[in-house]
Amino acid sequence: MSDQELFYLLALLKVDGVGDVMAKKLLAHFGNAETIFKTKINQIAALGGVGSALLKNMKDKSVFAKANRELEFIKASSLEVSFFQDVDYPERLKHCFDAPVLIFSAGNINLKNRKIISIVGTRQITSYGTEFCRSFIEDLAPLDPIIVSGFAYGVDIVAHQLAMENNLQTIGVLAHGLNQIYPKTHKKYIAKMEENGGFITEFWSSSNPDRENFVRRNRIVAGISEATIVIESADRGGSLITANIANDYNRDVFAVPGRSTDVYSMGCNNLIKTQKAHMLTSAADLVYMLNWDIQSTGKSVQKQLFVELEADEQKIYDFLLKNGRELLDTIALSCDFPIYKISGILLNMELKGVIRPLPGKLFEAI
Repeated sequence: MSDQELFYLLALLKVDGVGDVMAKKLLAHFGNAETIFKTKINQIAALGGVGSALLKNMKDKSVFAKANRELEFIKASSLEVSFFQDVDYPERLKHCFDAPVLIFSAGNINLKNRKIISIVGTRQITSYGTEFCRSFIEDLAPLDPIIVSGFAYGVDIVAHQLAMENNLQTIGVLAHGLNQIYPKTHKKYIAKMEENGGFITEFWSSSNPDRENFVRRNRIVAGISEATIVIESADRGGSLITANIANDYNRDVFAVPGRSTDVYSMGCNNLIKTQKAHMLTSAADLVYMLNWDIQSTGKSVQKQLFVELEADEQKIYDFLLKNGRELLDTIALSCDFPIYKISGILLNMELKGVIRPLPGKLFEAI
């Protein structure tokens, strides 16, 4: 995108009353932002759905000075800018009707042909939530997913840290411009995150981390990924908003169950109870529900000589060696394991390279 194209897009988005949905409507009709500004007001009015207040605001020339200041900041900061019609714009986000027209990013982000999941939850993460998050991300690491979160306290920053510990790309979606970081105590993570991942936002350098911006930010968290995982949440909170948005986008939502008396499990339990989220007890649940193919990742573990199997794994392996290909349900019934438990065992065995998944929920020994 040329500087001139970006300049007019920025100016359009700065017109009071032009949000992402209206901007897309205008761009679809007139072709580009520069044409919109050079079109007579009565022609814009003829489009329909454009109110008199917005038509009046289109005459406001101050938007050009604001656009120029932001363009200078973008260039000085070497930011990447993705237009919603560009090939490098996040693919899943393109399908969200209210997705940002422009996304600004910093770091080394690569979203091409990748498994992307969002992890959200309470800012008061407990030891239970931390340990679940740790085992969950460690188990998923061989599949090389991208971990997206909001860079906030609690579950967000734990997810980012664990992704970095496991050499996974991680992306923080910010509720403010890229000229600052909130919370300030998280500045120490910036360099490491930008090495393999980074930050994205729809907000300008003039935007502060205001309360309403976090709600807007959540739709990017939900829309950019294949699934949203809620680790812990009270009965109210931003992570539940993100889960609801993900449902509205027809994305998979997973929630980690907890005891009914635990304050920060209430939100997750309610999501599961109201069938707004799948129950998540292990990484295997996610792999199974999303139908991720471990063999296609290029990081699947090859079978090794003298690989050590746990007793439960050995029982399943012996059964498959004797009976050949079998359905997951048949394996569970024959080996006397509940479904929720066998999913995790099978995933570990796949990662050890001793079994492989087949279409139709079949498994076979290697």
